[in-house]
Parts: sequence; structure tokens; C-alpha cells
Amino acid sequence: MRASWRQNLLLAAVVAVLGAALLYPIALIVGGAFRTDDGGFTLRHLISVFEDPATRRGLVNATLIAAMTTAIATMMAVPLALVAARFTFPGKALLGGLLLLPLVLPPFVGAIGVQHILGRAGALNAALGTQVDWLGSGGMVAIAFMEAIGLFPILYLNIVASLANLDPALEEAGQCMGASGWTRFRRITLPLVRPGIFAGATIVFIWSFTELGTPLMFEFYDVTSVQIFNGIKEVEASHRPYALVVVMLLFSAGFYLLGKFTLGRSAYAMHGKASIQRQEVRLTGARAAGAVALFGGTALLAAAPALGVIIASLAVPGQWYQSVLPQAWTGDHYVQALTHPMAAGSIRNSLVLASLAVVLALVVGFASARLLARANLRLAWLLDALVMLPLAVPGLVLAFGYIAASLRWPFGGPDAPLGAFASIIGASPNPFPFLVVAYAVRRLPYVVRSAVAGLEQTGAELEDAGQVTGASRWRVQRRIVMPLIAANLVAGALLAFSFSMLEVGDSLLLAQRESDYPVTKAIYTLFERLGDGPGIASAMGVWAMALLAITLLGASALIGKKMGAIFRA
Repeated sequence: MRASWRQNLLLAAVVAVLGAALLYPIALIVGGAFRTDDGGFTLRHLISVFEDPATRRGLVNATLIAAMTTAIATMMAVPLALVAARFTFPGKALLGGLLLLPLVLPPFVGAIGVQHILGRAGALNAALGTQVDWLGSGGMVAIAFMEAIGLFPILYLNIVASLANLDPALEEAGQCMGASGWTRFRRITLPLVRPGIFAGATIVFIWSFTELGTPLMFEFYDVTSVQIFNGIKEVEASHRPYALVVVMLLFSAGFYLLGKFTLGRSAYAMHGKASIQRQEVRLTGARAAGAVALFGGTALLAAAPALGVIIASLAVPGQWYQSVLPQAWTGDHYVQALTHPMAAGSIRNSLVLASLAVVLALVVGFASARLLARANLRLAWLLDALVMLPLAVPGLVLAFGYIAASLRWPFGGPDAPLGAFASIIGASPNPFPFLVVAYAVRRLPYVVRSAVAGLEQTGAELEDAGQVTGASRWRVQRRIVMPLIAANLVAGALLAFSFSMLEVGDSLLLAQRESDYPVTKAIYTLFERLGDGPGIASAMGVWAMALLAITLLGASALIGKKMGAIFRA
């Protein structure tokens, strides 16, 4: 059945919105990287990125950090997922939930706790009586370790979901043929779950490659993301920052395609879909103890940064130095985190920005999900690609694109009609509209995937029945469809809200004035301030963790095991 004119009109509207909010900023960056001062075409700006030893070194460092992060995260996630998908043991539900703790703490906030624990004057050296530089002077290994702890749950969720879809008869057939456990894993299980591993690893690699907050917190500036951050000062006078962003985009796309064609092929997937549900084997004795140790040890490792942030938030300034625990405690930082002008203002800003972003994401996301799940569109592939593109395009790239958009008509330049409504760089900037759009676009895939899952589980005949009774299309959507998929919409909205509250790249780049700071920009600024600044920043991080924990638990309760599918590229 062909799509109706209403569906085609809605498709055109959604594509236009995504084109303006997603493709246009990227096009501006690409144009700035290849344009001469007189409007001509040149490769000179791009070549200069590779000629400069500093930017070359930044790209190499970013690639190495991303590779180390992905490798560490994979080594952590695969054994955990295999045990979680196949066995049950005492405390599995609790320990499995604790594994997701890093999702409630952005890596750059966790870096505060890690520095207190693993620094030269940190708790570990105080406990061991050593002076070991565990962080390697805040170098690549420390950053990769911090990011791996923060991102491995994404891989874990993807691999568990993939293992749940495998037909256990395939492995049983291999066992009947005399194949060992390792052979079955290498020849049967691994090829079948490879698309799931790729889906999670892609997000981890690109996220780590473009991560800005963690290198800044570790004062590691020799990396591409920080070089782009510092390049904001030159954006009005130089094409070089544009070229560096394009190189980052090309590297990210290249890594994605390389993995897609080498590791992500899913030719086996159609043969591996489970026809019967796998029965989990209950572990007892030593095997159960081993599983508990694996999950408990990983959960403890994952909780270490969060624990460090909590302790730092309770320490009197200067009293957690060369000691296992602070020598003096205080709760004042939590009060200041809610009353300090910068902290309180940033919380208000983030609440407003995240709420508006959720509304925008829900409107565009529900319309997109309806078209993908219900309409028979020839261009459905285009819509699907557009709504999922933010998962593959680095947030840093989009943020820089919005900066470029703010400098052009109708926002920038002489006689700009919208200059007072939205601007980023200038004497009196107003970045809020750009931040709302950035947050909404970045989290749109969560809303769309959650809504599509709900629509696919809801029969279209219910809508047909409503229309037969004479109800309008809007009334059918409002009274039948939305109540039926309310849990999915709420889950997508919760994820969009919580991750918007703690968005790092967009906040650090787009908010230039203190009164406009979101939470993450305030945390970064306060952490750099001497005295009680790190304590207040830590307390703000704890408040943020509590918020994210509540929203993620709510989303998980609403959509259950499908949580991992939301984090796929």
C-alpha cells in the first residue's frame, strides 16, 4: 500500500527539520574546511592539519586512546555478557545492576574520583606506602582506563542482547560433534554475536575518539578533541579549526566503515535467531563463587570512580592528601552545590534546556517512529539513516557545526534577524536555542528506537478500529496509540532528559558565558578553581549521579531487556 499524502508531507517536514538541525551544520564545517577566503576551493587547510606535528600527534593520540579504550571495554564486557546470558547465580540481578553504574557517571566527572584514588598523593599510594605514578602523569593510559570503565556497559548491553537472540541448538550441535567449549565459542558463538559486538564497540570507539571532558580533567591537551576546543578562539578568523573538525569526522566515519566491513557483517545473523529460549543454567558451589567474584570485582572496579567522587565531595578542602580517607569531613559542599551562584544557575539552566530538548525530541521522534513503523515509504531508508546519524557523528562535530551556523545569516553577520534570539560568540551571547537543538538531536535516536519498539508491539488494527468509528487521526493517536506506547515514550524521554542534563561536548563548546553554563560546564569550571571548587564540583557530580541513576532505573523498568538496543549504532 502506497503512503498517503499526509505521510509524505510529514516525511518532508521531518527530513527538513533534521536537515536543518543535523546536515546543515555539518555542511558548514565541510564548506569552511575547503573554502578559500575569496570563496574558492582548496585542500590547503586540510593538508595543513597533517603537516603540523602538533595536530598529527593529536590524531595519533586520539586514535590510540580510542583503541585502548575499546580493547579494555571489550575484554571487560565479553566474559560478563557470556556469563550473564547463560547462567544464573546468587545475587545476579543486583550485581548485574551494579555493572551499569558507570552509565550514571560521565567519565570526565569520574576523573575527579580517580585522581584522588590513584594520584601520587592519592588513597592507593597512602594505603601501600608507595609513590607510584598510577596515572602516568595523566597520560593516555589513565584516560583510556577511565573511559573504558565508563563505556563498557554499552558493550555489555549489546552483547547480552545478541546472545539472547542466539538459537541454543547451534551450540548444542557443535557439542554433539565433539567441539570443545573454546572451539564452539570461536567458531559458532563469536561469529553470530559479532554484529552486536561491533554495534557496541563502534559507539565506544567513536565516543572515546571524540571525548573532550576526560582529557581536559586529566590536563592532557595533546589530543584532537582538546585542540578543537581550543580552536574556538580562531573560528572567526581561520579555516584551520574547520579543517581539524572535518579530519575528525573523516576519521570517525573511516573507523566506522572499517569495522562495518571487517567485523560488523551480519551474514550469520539470519541463521542464528533463536527459535527457542535458552534455559539459564544455575551455578552452585565454586562455579557460582567464581561468577559472583567476576561480577562483584568488575562492579567494584566500575564503582571506584563514583566512590572517589562521593568521598571527595565530603572532604574538607586540602584534607584528602596522602591519606587513605580524608582527615576531616564536611557536608557543606552539597549545600553549596545547590546554592552557589554558578552551581545553582547551571542546574536551573540544565533543567530548562533538558526539558525543552525532551519535548522537541519527543515531537520529532514520535513522528519519525510513526513513519518508520506504519508508513510504506520509498524513502524510509533516508529517514532511518537521518534519525540514527547522531549515534555515528561525534557530538563535538555537531557542536562545532552549531558554532559555524551561529556566525552566518540569519544568526550572525550584519542585519542578522535572529542574532538577538540565538548566538554563541559575541558580547552578549544567547546559546540556549542552539543547546536545546543540540541536546534534542543528539538524543533523538533513543526516543525513535524506543517508540518504534512500542509501535511494532502494537497492532495497527487497533488504529484502524478507531478510525472506523469516525475518530479523527489526531484523536486516534491521542486516545489509542500514545497510551499503548506510553511506557516506551517515557523510557525514551527519561534517557533523553538524563543524558541531556549531563551532555559534555555541546555544553563545553556552546556555553561561553558563566550565566549560561549548564551543569557539566559548571563542574569543569569549579574543578579548576582552588579551594572548595573541586569539592563543590564533586558534590554536583553526586547530585548528577543520583538523577541519572533514577532515570536509568526507570527506563530499564519500562523497556527491560531491550535497553541495549537503544545504544546501537
